[in-house]
Amino acid sequence: MAVDVLILNTAVADLRRADFEFADRLVGKGGLAKCKTEDMPDYSQEQIKQWIDEGSATAGGPGNTAPLIARTGLKVAVGVNLGKGDYDGLDAQGRFFHDTLVANGVDMSATHIHPSLPTGTTFIHNPKGDDRGGIAYFPNANNDFDFAVFQKAVERLEPRVVYYMYSGLSDRGDASEGRDLAEFIRWCRGRGALTIADSHTLTGDPHRLIAEGKPVAEYRLLEPLLPELDVFFTSSDEAKLIENTLGEPREWTQFDESRNNTHFLESLTKRYWHNDGRTRLFGVTVSNGAYEVHRYPDGRAGGPTKITSRFLSGEVIDLVGAGDSFRAGLITYLAKNLDAFRAGDVDFAQAVQAGNLFASLFIKAPLDDRYANIKPYDKMLHVLQTDKNFDSFEALQQALN
Repeated sequence: MAVDVLILNTAVADLRRADFEFADRLVGKGGLAKCKTEDMPDYSQEQIKQWIDEGSATAGGPGNTAPLIARTGLKVAVGVNLGKGDYDGLDAQGRFFHDTLVANGVDMSATHIHPSLPTGTTFIHNPKGDDRGGIAYFPNANNDFDFAVFQKAVERLEPRVVYYMYSGLSDRGDASEGRDLAEFIRWCRGRGALTIADSHTLTGDPHRLIAEGKPVAEYRLLEPLLPELDVFFTSSDEAKLIENTLGEPREWTQFDESRNNTHFLESLTKRYWHNDGRTRLFGVTVSNGAYEVHRYPDGRAGGPTKITSRFLSGEVIDLVGAGDSFRAGLITYLAKNLDAFRAGDVDFAQAVQAGNLFASLFIKAPLDDRYANIKPYDKMLHVLQTDKNFDSFEALQQALN
C-alpha cells in the first residue's frame, strides 16, 4: 500500500474570529505563541462545532500541504494525533480536520486517537482593518507525538517521501534535545524515503530577537536533525534566528537580504552537510521567491542561488500557510522526479518554482476553499515549463485550465 508522501504531526484546527480578543491578552497584539492545554479557553464542543459550521475554521499544519499534494494526483497520507470525542469518535476539531483532508483525497488511515488530550487548536484574533491580532496555539494531542506509533504507519504505507511538521512544536516529539526526531528521520531514510522537516518555533516578536542576536532554545533541536534531512527550507526570519542560535550571531541589518540569506545557507551547509553520497537541497523562502543551495551525490555544490517567483500577481487573501504550501509544491515536484533527484539530475530551479507556484495559488485562494486553485500535476508542470512571468492572476489561472 505504498504512498507517495506521508506527512506527520501538528494536526490543528485554526479558528479565526473577530471576537477572539483574548488571544491578544494571551500572546500580545500581533503575537504568536505556543500555549499550555490547561490555559485553553473553556469553550464547549457545541460552541466550537458551531464556529466550524459557520466557516470560521481552516485545517492547519498538514491541512496546508496534504490536500494540495493530493489534488495533483499523488497518493498522500497523514499521520497525526486527534482528540477523542463525541463526533464519530473524535472531538469537534479532530472531526473537522479529519473530514476536511478525507474530502480532498488524503489517506487518514494513520490517525491516532488520543484518549485524553484534545486536537490541536489555534485561536486567531481576526480584527477589522489592517491590525494584526494575536495567534494562540494550543498543541494539545500534538504534544504527545509518539514515534513508535507512527513507525508502524511508515512500515505499512511505505512512503517515498516523509515530511515531519514541525520541529519545535511537540514536547514528546522534541524529546532528548531533538535526538529522537533525528533518529526517526535517519530510520526513514534507511527505509528508502526522501526526508524533509521544518521548524516552526513560535516567537512573539522575531524581529526583536533577531536584533538582540540572542539564541532561541527551540532552534537547538535542529542540531541533530539537520545532518539527517535530504531537504530543508525555512523562512528568512527564522534563518536569522537559527543562525544566531546554531552559528555566529550577526549584525543582520548591516547587509542586504541577498547577502544574509547566502551567508545563512553557506554557514548551514558547511556545518551539517557531509560527503555521504546523497543529493541535498536546503533553502530560504522570501516574499518574492526562495534561495536554494544543493549538493550532488559526488560532493559538488550548486548555489546559493535566488529563484524569483514568476507567479506573484494577484491579490493576497491570507498569508497563513504560505511556507507550508511552498513546501507542498516542492515536495510534489521532488516526489514526481525522485529518481532524478537522487541522481542529482533534477532541475533544482524548477523544483523551487513549483514551491513558488503552489504558495502563490494558496495565498490567493478564498478562506472557504483554500485548495481551489491547485490543479492536476500535468497542468501545474505545463505552467512551470512555460518559463514566463505571469503579469496577472487571471493569466495564470487561464494557463492552468
